[in-house]
Amino acid sequence: MINFAIIGCGRIAKRHAELLGTGQIGGARLAAVCDIDPTRARAFAERFGVPGFTSITEMLAAPGIDAVAVLTPSGMHAEHAIMVANAGKHVVVEKPMALRLDDADAMIAAADRNNVRLLVVKQNRFNVPVVKAREALDAGRFGQLVLGTVRVRWCRDQSYYAQDAWRGTWAQDGGVIANQASHHVDMLGWFMGPVESIHARGVRALVNIEAEDTAVATVKFRSGAVGVIEATNATRPKDLEGSLSVLGSGGTVEIGGFAVNKIRHWNFVESRAEDVEVMERFSVNPPNVYGFGHQAYYEHVVAVLEGREEALVDGHEGRTALELVAALYESMASGLEVKLPLKTEHSRLGRA
Repeated sequence: MINFAIIGCGRIAKRHAELLGTGQIGGARLAAVCDIDPTRARAFAERFGVPGFTSITEMLAAPGIDAVAVLTPSGMHAEHAIMVANAGKHVVVEKPMALRLDDADAMIAAADRNNVRLLVVKQNRFNVPVVKAREALDAGRFGQLVLGTVRVRWCRDQSYYAQDAWRGTWAQDGGVIANQASHHVDMLGWFMGPVESIHARGVRALVNIEAEDTAVATVKFRSGAVGVIEATNATRPKDLEGSLSVLGSGGTVEIGGFAVNKIRHWNFVESRAEDVEVMERFSVNPPNVYGFGHQAYYEHVVAVLEGREEALVDGHEGRTALELVAALYESMASGLEVKLPLKTEHSRLGRA
């Protein structure tokens, strides 16, 4: 049994704690929670029947903790993940793994130095429709990749940002790209391959925050394919979609739904018998998967920590996704096309 603790008892922690604290993940259990707000820490501790802490140092010194999920504001991920690694515990960190590339490098180094695993939460990669599309990609069914597109059309009004002072700030959060769309940016790079350059624009459309609530970008991949990123929290009055489209010489797949969880189109030049099964059995995420891919993600984490699987998103893979996010902000700040590897000069992401 792998004993997990949670640092940060905010909005996303509800998903993690529900899975770990109610026996939904085989081989894993919730062992402790921590938050600087004693009311939040106590509420989680009482609900799941585990010790609650307001000090990370005290929690890490407690016996019986094998791994820690870092669910604090993005700008604090590096500090807290390094503390966990230095305590000899495995690290599971929410997206994005950090806001600055040098912080990501420091996290990777701390994990390596202490011989612990560093795993980044990218649960959408485990959505059933995404898994089937990735299998088709690995089988070469898309042929020459031509165009990849991701769209995030969600609703986050001023009341959402008012929940916590860190939301929408440059130092701790960033805007729609760093927070809500970071999963989708990761997905685009995962399917389309290494990025050569990015050109982005962002605006504050409907809310009063430091960063952007709406952004668009064009992407050039090293393969010669191109991509489009569209992300907004200014959809009103409610969430519309989170989607991925992959177009190649051999076929087209579009996965939509609220969180890249429903196949809209599955068309290949050379059809196979399995295509019928994909649409009949795998086109929509099973309703019993809480939070879509989170359950499958934690099952994968347990398998990795037990040595049964290789990590799909380790620190290095998480850094690759972060570099795309950071490049988008560099381009938004400079107004220029940005080439990778990235050299940050203008972006305020992760800076006070």
